[in-house]
Amino acid sequence: MELPGIAEWEGAPVARGFSVEAASVALEGGTDPAFGTVRWRTLVSADRTPSSGMTLGLAEFGPLGTLEPHRHGPAEFYLGLEGAGIVTIDGAAHPIGPGIAVFIPPDAEHGVVAGPEGLRFAYGFPTARFSEVDYRFSPRG
Repeated sequence: MELPGIAEWEGAPVARGFSVEAASVALEGGTDPAFGTVRWRTLVSADRTPSSGMTLGLAEFGPLGTLEPHRHGPAEFYLGLEGAGIVTIDGAAHPIGPGIAVFIPPDAEHGVVAGPEGLRFAYGFPTARFSEVDYRFSPRG
């Protein structure tokens, strides 16, 4: 029997659609110096939501907050929501702020520094789960 709003994906039931209120999702991060001071909310991830094929979250930085330089296999995008900052991709600086989208190619080294007012952006990966993204942090020099 099919329930309203429910379909099957690879034999398991998944919602045909859903919504997530960001404020209801706990902040993570901010405690591991390898990452920097960034905190994030994972909004869409197959291990937390009835979804597949993509991961979506919000990154939040305090004034002059950081996400240390790193790489990972999947491509990534950022979409600036509040504040301002700089995303450095393979040595090239790119501004980010409200309405600015940034594309990060697979395995490109990238990091973020927020401006004095902090920064908030959406991020996404073409992977089902956030846990599938293997962060490889660059050596500190």
